[in-house]
Amino acid sequence: MTDLLDAVLATADAHAGDPALTFGRATLTYGELAQRIRSVSSGLRAEGMARGDRVLFSARPGPDAVVLALGIVHAGGTVVFADPGAGEALFRARAALAAPRWVAAESVLYLASSGPLRRLARSRGLELAPYSRLVPEARHIFAGRRLPGVPRGALPLRWLSSDRRSRIETTPTVPGFDTPPSAATQPPADALIIFTSGTTDIPKAVVHTRSSLGAGLAGFAAEVGIRPGQRVLTDQLMVGVPALIAGAHWTMPPFGANPGARPEQYLALLPDAELLFAVPASLDALLRALESRPDLMPRRLDTVVVGGAPVLRPLLERIVSRFPAARIRLVYGMTEILPVAIADGLEKLAAPPGEGDPVGGIVPGVDARIVDGELVLAGPGLARGYLADLPQHPLTELRTGDLARIDGDRLTLLGRKKDMFIRGSQNVYPGLYEPIIAGLPGVADVAMVGVPDAIGDDRIVLALVPEHGTSGDQLVAQVRRALPGLIDAGVLPDAVVAVKDLPRSGRSRKLDRQALAVALAPFAKMGS
Repeated sequence: MTDLLDAVLATADAHAGDPALTFGRATLTYGELAQRIRSVSSGLRAEGMARGDRVLFSARPGPDAVVLALGIVHAGGTVVFADPGAGEALFRARAALAAPRWVAAESVLYLASSGPLRRLARSRGLELAPYSRLVPEARHIFAGRRLPGVPRGALPLRWLSSDRRSRIETTPTVPGFDTPPSAATQPPADALIIFTSGTTDIPKAVVHTRSSLGAGLAGFAAEVGIRPGQRVLTDQLMVGVPALIAGAHWTMPPFGANPGARPEQYLALLPDAELLFAVPASLDALLRALESRPDLMPRRLDTVVVGGAPVLRPLLERIVSRFPAARIRLVYGMTEILPVAIADGLEKLAAPPGEGDPVGGIVPGVDARIVDGELVLAGPGLARGYLADLPQHPLTELRTGDLARIDGDRLTLLGRKKDMFIRGSQNVYPGLYEPIIAGLPGVADVAMVGVPDAIGDDRIVLALVPEHGTSGDQLVAQVRRALPGLIDAGVLPDAVVAVKDLPRSGRSRKLDRQALAVALAPFAKMGS
């Protein structure tokens, strides 16, 4: 069983002089990274962190966030990822469920969530919970220089991660911290809590252990093919840590360089990248930006990894066209278990249309089976469970809600159970038909939704996003002519509509079908 911290530190010790993490003009070697992680761990234990302590964690992706998160886990703590942009009510509900003993954030967040700046943030639509008072009696850790709003007595990360060898050598070893959890007398230690959805009444949070993360992230590195020394460009911790496990050189973009929102700021990082990870929406923005800046085309890019949302044929064709020499790896997984399957881009393009969405070979160690048409997963990378259900109801398997087919070790998705709607007596699974329609000329994105009519039946509305330069009216007419004989007669849409874009939510930019159905309701009534 792979332990997350053992895997990272073993690589760091073996590659001590090699570059591990670059942010701006600063680079940490693996030796320096390991020293800082161990120093933070030692310092936190000296300050009273106990095994199982939860740390409410809000820090932007950067070296400080990586060192602090891994140092907390090495000390036996559990990182509780908390998005301050979720709104104060939901943020408070999540904090209450997690019941943290510690709070860790950047000093600018303490500043922005206190006094006049908090009111300013509220006036601009951002409801920030007051970090300094959010969790009574909590210990605080801050990254960056001390600013107003940082609680008195808060521990500076800079102090924790400094080279204080005497303290490291005199801190007693705590059983279970410096050995794999499987080798200790205690059960696997929790490492990470990630909130995925839910309301203020019932927040939903996934709990991973050091061993489940170790198995999943090491598997990710192996199956994607990350290699020692490879320049990996991403701001995603769940991709960067596998890079560290593999001995790669992780490059993190500067704060604010979001490839989806500000692709022009991201382009300067591409020329030296050898592996690029992005979600589909961000990759689409980067490809469009490269059209006007061909001088910034990656010179060394050999691997493009796409995850977080389905990759439709039009985007995949553009990726292959723009980066013809690169391997394309498409990752299917979920918060509870990652990765599940990995597809090769060219293999996916060669798959015959109309037979679902081929998501590739099932990753070794993942136990996948089909129960009543639904994909059910288990394996060492499966999360321990949902926070509200533990310890009484741990996860032993995950019912994914995905309809699927397994052929040998190849997995094909056929739609979502909850996305199914009914027209007349016909069960309609959008995921079966959207990939087919996405392959038609001029279609950049597509979604099929059911809109209830006056008698409770569903009318089918097809939303099309035209490719750049394609007329919406012309595309609607072309698609209407193409659909008969291409998809089942029983699912031919009642209305076909061209839209500028599809509503998406969350960091992974998943399609919000409910919002789309509401927006398209008037077209269902018109039937055109």
